[in-house]
Amino acid sequence: MPREPSTPRIAVWRKLKKLGVAQLADGLVALPADARTREQLEWLADEVIEAGGQAGVWLAHPTIVRQERDLAATLAEARAVEYRALSAAAAEASTLSPSARAAALRRLRTQWRHVTRRDFFPPPEREQARIALQELAGRIGNTAEVPR
Repeated sequence: MPREPSTPRIAVWRKLKKLGVAQLADGLVALPADARTREQLEWLADEVIEAGGQAGVWLAHPTIVRQERDLAATLAEARAVEYRALSAAAAEASTLSPSARAAALRRLRTQWRHVTRRDFFPPPEREQARIALQELAGRIGNTAEVPR
């Protein structure tokens, strides 16, 4: 994409990050191939082309199993960082007033849904974050379970 104006380029990058891509090289990202990610990438490719850039969606298979495992580990670690942040935020929210706790729980559950939507290789931190949110919910009497 053209460097100027930068707004469309930044918007595309944010959308890619929201999908949970792994950046392999400058301008080259990877996601597991499923119908949802493929459709999202096709829409983003159209946006890039409309903004004067070049884009394509390719299906690729690593020729070495280790490369596939490394990519999965990279994606899992990126989600693990997000789950650790959720767990820490849930622990911090438990010290707030009841009304602030309830607001924090709503916000954290929304973040949980966003993270799990791009979690293709769930790390152990996912379950830890789910438990932290469940415990926070229990502290305010909101026993609605956090989906696995």
